[in-house]
Amino acid sequence: MRRRFAAGLAEAMDAVPGIRVAMEPKPYEPRGRIIYGTTPEGILLAEKVEGLLQNPVNKELLQQGYTLLGLNPEIGHVIMGYEDLPYALSLPLEYGRLVHTHWNSQPLGNYDQDLNVGVIAPEQAEAALYVLKMHGYQGWFGLDINPERMPVERAVINSMDAIRAMNDRINNLDHELVVACVQDPERYTGYLEALLIRARARNPEILSPLSLQGV
Repeated sequence: MRRRFAAGLAEAMDAVPGIRVAMEPKPYEPRGRIIYGTTPEGILLAEKVEGLLQNPVNKELLQQGYTLLGLNPEIGHVIMGYEDLPYALSLPLEYGRLVHTHWNSQPLGNYDQDLNVGVIAPEQAEAALYVLKMHGYQGWFGLDINPERMPVERAVINSMDAIRAMNDRINNLDHELVVACVQDPERYTGYLEALLIRARARNPEILSPLSLQGV
């Protein structure tokens, strides 16, 4: 079944060569199990399909180092599959296959709810945005939401503002301290947590002083 799916996709891409395609993994719903439903499976599919391409245009692009089948991860689908969101986004980045991103929020597992960005687990979204920043991601942030209890325009504005606010927080982090905490955890145990507490505080000046040496 997986082989037929990959062969069919390769045939379609060879019929219209030179077009980069993105697939969006989803583990289940409407079917109980969807093939190539997680981020690692999507990367496996991409490598399998590219190995099947025969059109000279596509083969030349592959030889030049381009990837022709990439991923469009949706945050809700990643969480449905019980994946760790920032780690999941790091995988297509590592393999040069992150084409686009779809943003919403989602309870762990559960059915596909397409809630507004940041409504659930905003710390996971911020961690994912930090991964994108560290990789130098310059692509689009697409919304994939289904607002049921508010006007669509308000839901879109809220989601865009949530992404702006989260990006603003991570852009203003002390990145040297983040690196120090990762590289020397024994010395800086607890400081990354303290840094994030202050980043999310409306009035960080009311918190205890964060005194560091050598950073």
